[in-house]
Amino acid sequence: MKLITAIIQPHRLDAVHEALSARHVNGLTVTEVSGYGAQKGHSEIYRGAEYNIAFRPKVRIDVVVTEDEADATIQIIVDAAYTGKIGDGKVWATEVSEIVRVRTGERGVTAV
Repeated sequence: MKLITAIIQPHRLDAVHEALSARHVNGLTVTEVSGYGAQKGHSEIYRGAEYNIAFRPKVRIDVVVTEDEADATIQIIVDAAYTGKIGDGKVWATEVSEIVRVRTGERGVTAV
């Protein structure tokens, strides 16, 4: 099993969610986060004064899938999150050694 984690722009969340739902990926966790990558933050002007904002708002998506579905899930997220502009985000996969569904006690792939 793999944990797919994606950091994307907030306005692309609906597109990613719809694309994953169409592929029947169920079980999605979304967290509002902030950070920066290559763009190193940005400057804004408020009431004539310039402010440097180091962290940009982002959305973190976590989804656990089977080994077979990992590459396709990553590609779905990349395609749906893509804008072609700096700050589109990152997607990575991590091995999951064990998963348990708390309600039923199911373990492994059946718990996904």
